Amino acid sequence: MTEDGAVFEHSVVPRFFEIDRQGVMFNMWYLAHVDEAVDGFFLARDLPYDTWSELGVDVHVAHVEIDWKAAITLADRPKVRMSTARIGKKSFTLDFAFTRDDEITATGCIVYVAVATDGSGSTLLPPRLVEALGEVAPLRTA
Repeated sequence: MTEDGAVFEHSVVPRFFEIDRQGVMFNMWYLAHVDEAVDGFFLARDLPYDTWSELGVDVHVAHVEIDWKAAITLADRPKVRMSTARIGKKSFTLDFAFTRDDEITATGCIVYVAVATDGSGSTLLPPRLVEALGEVAPLRTA
């Protein structure tokens, strides 16, 4: 977490099998690292994923965007920065940014829709989840 608590940072160590023949991280691995960062984001906010069922909620990914600006190589040690970009009634958006030193290498967002664990469909975000999302602090500009 950053000093203000709005942005979570997750360290990444690229693995050999994530690097393609061009010597850069293959595009699909970015979202795997984002998924790990999302898990850490909620752990840091005292709402680990394995407790969500107690709230009667799960989430489904509805939309993902990613824009690449520079490559990540095997020798790099990037971080994934994660923040809350939007909180709706039944969905929320998290922004992410891959950084290498002070350089942004990729940015994106992921939209989650809340669904009831009883199978009844989409549902309102429970207050505890809204609390864990914290303040809205987008990492990307429109």
